[in-house]
Amino acid sequence: MRNLPVLCLLMAAPLAAAEDSFLQWMNHIAQQQLDRREEAVRAIHGPDEARRRQAVVREKILKLIGGLPDYQGPLNAKVTGAIRKPRYTIEKVIFESLPQFYITADLYRPNQPGRYPGVLFPMGHWDQGKAAAQRTAANLAEKGFVVLAYDPVGQGERFQQYDRRLKASLAGGTTDQHFQAGAQAILAGENFARYRIWDAKRALDYLVSRPEVETEKIGCTGCSGGGTLTAYISALDGRIKVAAPACYINTWRKLFTGPTGDSEQSFPDFLSSGLDVMDYIELFAPKPYLICNTVGDFFPIEGARYAYQESLDWYRLFGAEDKIRWAVGPGGHGTPLEIREAIYEWMIRWLKDGKGNFREEPVDMAPDFELLATESGHVEGREMYQVILESLRARSKPGTPVELLAELRKLSGRAHERTLAFHVTHQESGLDFRVQQLEIDVEPGLALAARLYLPYGRKPRPGVLLVEMGAEAAGSLAREGAVVLDLEPRGMPEPPNPRYNGNWLQNTRAWLIGRNLPGMRALDILYGLDVLQTQQDVDRSGLRAAARGVAGIWLLMAAAQDARLQKIWLDHTPYSLRAALEAPLTRNLHDAVMPGFALHWDLEDMVKAMAPRRVIWSDPADWLGHVMPGVAGAAYRVMDEGDARFLGELAAN
Repeated sequence: MRNLPVLCLLMAAPLAAAEDSFLQWMNHIAQQQLDRREEAVRAIHGPDEARRRQAVVREKILKLIGGLPDYQGPLNAKVTGAIRKPRYTIEKVIFESLPQFYITADLYRPNQPGRYPGVLFPMGHWDQGKAAAQRTAANLAEKGFVVLAYDPVGQGERFQQYDRRLKASLAGGTTDQHFQAGAQAILAGENFARYRIWDAKRALDYLVSRPEVETEKIGCTGCSGGGTLTAYISALDGRIKVAAPACYINTWRKLFTGPTGDSEQSFPDFLSSGLDVMDYIELFAPKPYLICNTVGDFFPIEGARYAYQESLDWYRLFGAEDKIRWAVGPGGHGTPLEIREAIYEWMIRWLKDGKGNFREEPVDMAPDFELLATESGHVEGREMYQVILESLRARSKPGTPVELLAELRKLSGRAHERTLAFHVTHQESGLDFRVQQLEIDVEPGLALAARLYLPYGRKPRPGVLLVEMGAEAAGSLAREGAVVLDLEPRGMPEPPNPRYNGNWLQNTRAWLIGRNLPGMRALDILYGLDVLQTQQDVDRSGLRAAARGVAGIWLLMAAAQDARLQKIWLDHTPYSLRAALEAPLTRNLHDAVMPGFALHWDLEDMVKAMAPRRVIWSDPADWLGHVMPGVAGAAYRVMDEGDARFLGELAAN
């Protein structure tokens, strides 16, 4: 404690500066990838070349999401009730997307007999789900369309992590539920988007099965997350003839450092594969496409304009510039009257030969609860995590130790030998040791912060690297004679996040550009070992390291690759990655997600890769932070016990 004032001073590095530096480094890579994509698009000069790119892009997107489920089972649809209005009827519907995985929906149909064009209406990120479609869907029905408004996963009657006592999700709002499924799906080698797209396909199957629907005249529209789904299903399912996404179309040129979308909107390797949002429009060409935005949206209007201009040029390749239009409305995120009427006009023009009035009419709105397809307000059946787990088990195949090492090196980005460069930015002296503030260069334009604790006197000393262990542990080890490097991996320290999803944003941005944040942080630990080895009084025969919480997984990734680490201590680190797929709710899983890793390995495989080197694992936890009893080889604290026992064990020869 005598060195506490020094430690507090040295830990005062501004969090925002570290975040900004890391973000700008990633954004530089993103913009370079987008430059290359733009060059490829500009090199296309005719419809034949454009169609070849469409085939390539479609294949890439399907590969990135893990393909679509191979399921041909029945919809098992049933109508659970109806609301009859003077000119249209709302039918409440439930049908299966996958076995025991149900979709709840409202079907709006004109009361007059006959066959009508259909409109698929996926919902945005509104908790009430399909009820948010009522005004637009009712107007379309009055104008002669059959509209299916359905609840995507995590919305309306399809909340995940649902607690019937609270009538709410334990995870939080709709996007929080998506983050939960997103991290689990990526760990399982898929993307949550595959199930969202599959739901849209099954909803489309139901819509075209209705006898009132003209199956060759199908449109799709939705706002926000519904705009995302409109873009996806329109690009991937040829039955959609007219598309009108709202408050989604933009470009990663503007989105990467701004309003990054949640898990189903941001695929790993999307930018590094040469893709951008406009590719969904360009896959749909030359069919009619209406891009809808608002001037005050958090999705920047400049990005929407950029996307429209490129898409317009693409439509010109087909001589179809009259089939793409950009509608801009007032206000913030949503569909104001001007946008709704633009959607009505677009659907009437292309699906009803322009015959009809696009002006909006007043709607006799029903309360949200009257639009429910279930009595309880929540549909029974399997949850998303169970579907993902089933898919993992069907595809799982053990990997070899050699393959594991290759995968860890790939995730870390160890494509070349590291060049070590670091410098001291500040130094303070205490009674037992001095502390140097370091900057370690790890990438062009990116440096890590670290604190090096140097005991006085010279003799061979243990070298210990710490991650997320705190200044008290570092000081304690230094007072006992160890040279200690307290390292902040890239993007650290992270801003506090009280929600379950932890640092999803930095992880999402990293995987968009083809990088893996846990892997890069493992690489940073290896850089830290390089720094320790430069210290003359460090015993190089056996470096040690410790990490707490999910940071223990980064340390384990590093130790499995590098034999210099003779002993590591993991404290309160989750005991298994696969266990994260067996639970409905996790905390901070994004900080450990490695795409597809759970298909072939778990953390125990990295421990085996370290053998015969030693792993001290204290108080192993589940993915909500609860200590897991009975884990083989684990050590457990007793009441009020601190770190002293484990620090001593780590430093001992």
